[in-house]
Amino acid sequence: MVDDDPTILNVWRRVLGPKWRRPALDSLEKKLFGAAPPAASPEVSFIIDTASQGLEGFQKVVSALEEARPYTFALVDMRMPPGWDGLETIMRMLEKDPQLEVAICSAFSDISREEVAQRVGRADLQWLKKPFELEVARELAWKLSEQGVQRRRSR
Repeated sequence: MVDDDPTILNVWRRVLGPKWRRPALDSLEKKLFGAAPPAASPEVSFIIDTASQGLEGFQKVVSALEEARPYTFALVDMRMPPGWDGLETIMRMLEKDPQLEVAICSAFSDISREEVAQRVGRADLQWLKKPFELEVARELAWKLSEQGVQRRRSR
């Protein structure tokens, strides 16, 4: 997570920390369509690293690659004064690790989604607008994690 607001970083730690359980979407489907729901969903946890500036986040991506433990995804704020903004941070992260999944988590952006996609060279960037619902944030993290694993396997 790369965000200049320590409160937001703490929210992410709580939202994705080890006590979090993934909502059992398949359980809901089975309830709706008549099959017996499975037991409680397995506990999910993420290893969470945070950075308060773009350069720091980029350096963590580089270190993780050098240590052969690349990140699956990154959540990046767009406005992080002073220093690199979210766009520059994302571009440099993806230049170093093209397999990284990225989501932009921001209240404001000075450029459009289309321009971001064009400049980054990837139309599959996810966006999460602040303030966000915790369940939506959890589902986004889970989706990014799954996509990141698939992207690394298929390379």
